[in-house]
Amino acid sequence: MTPQPDTDGALARRILISVDAMGGDNGAEAVIAGMAKSAEKNPDIGYILHGPRAELEPLVARTPGLSDRIHAWHDVSEVVTMEDKPSHVVRHGSGTSMWSAIDSVRDGEAKAAVSCGNTGALMAISTIRLRRLPGVNRPAIAILWPSRNPQGFNVMLDVGADVRADARDLLQFALMGASYARNGMNLARPRIGLLNVGTEEHKGRPELKEAHTLIARYAETGRFDFVGFVEGSDLPGATADVIVTDGFTGNVAIKTGEGTATLISDLLREGFQYSFLSRIAALLALPSLNRLKKRIDPRRVNGGVFLGLNGTVVKSHGRADATGVSAAIKLAFQLAQSGFSEKLAARVASVDELAQDGAELPEKAAGTHNEGQE
Repeated sequence: MTPQPDTDGALARRILISVDAMGGDNGAEAVIAGMAKSAEKNPDIGYILHGPRAELEPLVARTPGLSDRIHAWHDVSEVVTMEDKPSHVVRHGSGTSMWSAIDSVRDGEAKAAVSCGNTGALMAISTIRLRRLPGVNRPAIAILWPSRNPQGFNVMLDVGADVRADARDLLQFALMGASYARNGMNLARPRIGLLNVGTEEHKGRPELKEAHTLIARYAETGRFDFVGFVEGSDLPGATADVIVTDGFTGNVAIKTGEGTATLISDLLREGFQYSFLSRIAALLALPSLNRLKKRIDPRRVNGGVFLGLNGTVVKSHGRADATGVSAAIKLAFQLAQSGFSEKLAARVASVDELAQDGAELPEKAAGTHNEGQE
């Protein structure tokens, strides 16, 4: 590790983000370009860079204004690939850039970590190195979904940390999602919805019905409003601010949303190229089309936050380009700047502690957390 000169005191002022430069589908070039975009927009971002220095240093050198933002290098040669099994990485991945990036957060060197790499491996490493917060059974990945709500986005979790979730897990997700919405989106009393195949209380799997009862029971203690079951059509709607589901369903939903957004974009482009008149119409509609593109562009909300760990980790999409990487870094910076991880940790409590405030859960559901903005 070689610290860079910092003659103007920027090191003391900047919030350091640990970046795994390797593992994304678009290579280190996209990551370096994304770092540069974020650095250009925010003078208070600094980086700790992880990866083979011989490969990364020429890329940094060719990127104006980036070298003085890198406060430390961690020269590691091994890379976690998308094909690597999480179990293998846990046993043999201590020399990888991903592992090194998480350790920078664990050791207090950086405030948050960002990686475009293998999601399963990143969650496994993060859980092992950072550890779960007391009372959290399963960490979750939370993402922002464009919506018709005033804040412009809904929070959805879990979207792939674990394909399973029982009623207790879903309650924990609701509490963590409420914390994210309260501290990250300034929603004093977020509305929580539980994703199901219908809004009627008698529909759905047994664990969903049990979770419905548990989440409703803890709404007042957790300082959120529970709107009950919601459907897939409510994901971009204004019915709820936080939508809770298991990782399998959530991951299918976000991939479907990404594919639909791409399809709409392709069909619009195809339609406007159909004839000479349609091309003229496209020129007239260009400002509105650009606003629409910006509004639904998944790159601008790229980044899933790992909730329930002793540290902030943001997972960027593996196919992210510079814009997407920049968005993930911005999210990590904003969470680090707000002290979100510390607030969440300070407010974590078991269900037993919540029960002292006037509620009682079945023994099966013990182990969750309460939180809030201080």
